[in-house]
Amino acid sequence: MKQIFFITAATVITFSSCKKNNDSPYNSNIKADLSVEFDNIAGSSDLQLNTGTYANSSGENFTVTKLKYYVSNFVLTNVNGTAYTVPQDSCYFLIDEADEDTHEPVLHIPEGEYKTLQFTLGVDSLRSTMDISQRTGVLDPTGAGAGMYWDLNSGYIFFNMEGTSPASPMPGNYFIYHIGGYGGYLSATINNIKMLTFDLTQRGAPQVKAGKETNIHMMIDVIKMFSGTNTISIATHPEVLFDAFSSNVAGNFVDMFRHDHTEN
Repeated sequence: MKQIFFITAATVITFSSCKKNNDSPYNSNIKADLSVEFDNIAGSSDLQLNTGTYANSSGENFTVTKLKYYVSNFVLTNVNGTAYTVPQDSCYFLIDEADEDTHEPVLHIPEGEYKTLQFTLGVDSLRSTMDISQRTGVLDPTGAGAGMYWDLNSGYIFFNMEGTSPASPMPGNYFIYHIGGYGGYLSATINNIKMLTFDLTQRGAPQVKAGKETNIHMMIDVIKMFSGTNTISIATHPEVLFDAFSSNVAGNFVDMFRHDHTEN
């Protein structure tokens, strides 16, 4: 009887241990909301359109009058290694500094704790070449996406920043950076699509669960557009549109974006 007792106890202990390990607070079959906030800044200051004056790495003062950019194709990886791709039809957002309602897009993803965030800065080639009937909402060039589109072969303007600077030789001291190019449809062109990936564990992994608010807070520093991998001078390049130099500007995008913190 004593031997049977020990076997039974071991069995109970093993069973209890297994039950505890499988007890997860998340249900991957349930979708929950995760907001991703895009907070535009200039160095240590909040970006203020039309009124704020900032200095870039070349010592040039500038004021931003417009800032818009597309983010799309979000993918989040769970701490268990499972990646979730947000469905494309609900995964294109136009961040407009002048419209606060656009700063915090909401993703619907399975419950869980996530370790990485990935998204595209721009609009992918597949969506750029789809029939216009499939490019609605912020992708509609005649509607919400007005002013963010060139023609079929050039496609969407991924990043649009305009402003003034005493360093600019253009009339009115204007500067214009309209950066796009997805590789081309009718012929090969510039490809400035950038995919950005962030480790969320360093500043708080989002714990996404139905009924609670979870927010990933991103900071986007416009000063770093001038001083990442490449140094961009307003005096030398006050207007960058669909040309070869645009790839130098696009090369700085990865340095502009950082994960600041997560609110669980």
